[in-house]
Amino acid sequence: MLANFFQYEFLQNTLYTGLLIGLIAPLLGSFIVVRRLSLIADALSHVTLAGIAFGLLIEKKFAAGIITPFYSGMGFSVIASIFIEQLRSVYKAYQELAIPIILSGGVGLSVVFISLADGFNTDLFNYLFGSVSAVSRSDLWTIIVISVIVLAVLFLFFKELFMLSFDEEHAVVSGIHAKRIHFLFILLTALVIAASIRIVGVLLVSALMTLPVAASIRLAKGFKQSIILSVIFGEISVVAGLVSGYYFEIPPGGTIVMTSIIILLAALAVKRLRINFFTRRTQQ
Repeated sequence: MLANFFQYEFLQNTLYTGLLIGLIAPLLGSFIVVRRLSLIADALSHVTLAGIAFGLLIEKKFAAGIITPFYSGMGFSVIASIFIEQLRSVYKAYQELAIPIILSGGVGLSVVFISLADGFNTDLFNYLFGSVSAVSRSDLWTIIVISVIVLAVLFLFFKELFMLSFDEEHAVVSGIHAKRIHFLFILLTALVIAASIRIVGVLLVSALMTLPVAASIRLAKGFKQSIILSVIFGEISVVAGLVSGYYFEIPPGGTIVMTSIIILLAALAVKRLRINFFTRRTQQ
């Protein structure tokens, strides 16, 4: 694969994209998990699937080149993030209702658009589970731009996001515009999910945002250390998934997720061994 990497552009695009996704997905996922919004990734991913199916329908029924499935999926995801924020303001006492409402709508639209496009095809399968060869150079540049935006926003608003994640009431009293920051956060989540679909696939992208974080929480001694570990675990999962997907000629999304689960199980085992060790040491 290393020799082919220097020869084929699509492998370079895939690896660079995978490394960027392995960075920004767990990075943003750390805040998602702490804020107990893990299901939001599932909701937005299903809406992204609806957007992809819509793009494939437009390509098939009308003319190719009007709008690509990648960008239509991104558009649907961003619009869904806006709707989630609006629904959260409508159902103030039951804000979590916004997520299943959008998730259900995304599934319904996906079924409608896929049916109108005469069912599944190879392109849709690649979007569902990821593909080693699906990333174009224009997709790579789009993901680079999204990564820069995510990193810039997290750098500029890290303190505000940290306070909102652990003590929202105190953050509001301190003068932080919680509504604006939360809207920006959901918008970033939508962009990261849309950017990840080429590598991980729509149905598995939420796993890359949560599983490395779940493993890092068991080992880290603080939030910043948890972020660093989650990014490391995310990168390991992506690289292992892409390499195995290339050699076994299978979608990389599944191998990325399975690698993340293996890392999670190892983290749980290490944590258990630590507890047992300190328990025995205390008893002595």
